[in-house]
Amino acid sequence: MSSYRPISNLPVLSKLLERLVVRQLMEYLSSADLLPSLQSGFRPRHSTETAVLRVLSDILQAVDRGDLAALILLDLSAAFDTVDHPILLQRLQTTFGVHDVAHRWFQSYLSGRYQYVRRGSIKSAISSLICGVPQGSVLGPILFVLYTADLISLIESHGLFPHLYADDTQVYGSYAVSLPFAS
Repeated sequence: MSSYRPISNLPVLSKLLERLVVRQLMEYLSSADLLPSLQSGFRPRHSTETAVLRVLSDILQAVDRGDLAALILLDLSAAFDTVDHPILLQRLQTTFGVHDVAHRWFQSYLSGRYQYVRRGSIKSAISSLICGVPQGSVLGPILFVLYTADLISLIESHGLFPHLYADDTQVYGSYAVSLPFAS
């Protein structure tokens, strides 16, 4: 039961609109070179293979130099449900330059969402969603990528190397070891 998350039942028209928004947003982010380069999830010409090859290559190079290497794998549980709307909206504006009408559209897209659980003909009470991106939406994954983009620079500021794939984060680093000479 703890792994069940609500899926948004979106009308066909809504999904078509989301596809148009995703297309325009991705064209804008690509042309302005704003997509996080170390995020392989939900991006064209990127996959789990790109993420694995990048991390494995960096670690093997460190080991070949004789360095010690360490890798930490992080997986956020229910990550898409934890997206804070005000922070995402601020990030869209300050980091990615989404302003005016487009910004208001995203604000409208994220606000006023409700959920309930239905089993057969029995429904739970309706509750307001104050965070998260809609599960099963076309736009949700891209918004999550933009929401977590600053995580890359945060990890790098500590001298470590990040690589992200959707909500999975790999943090790794190496340390040069000086061994005493054998006589």
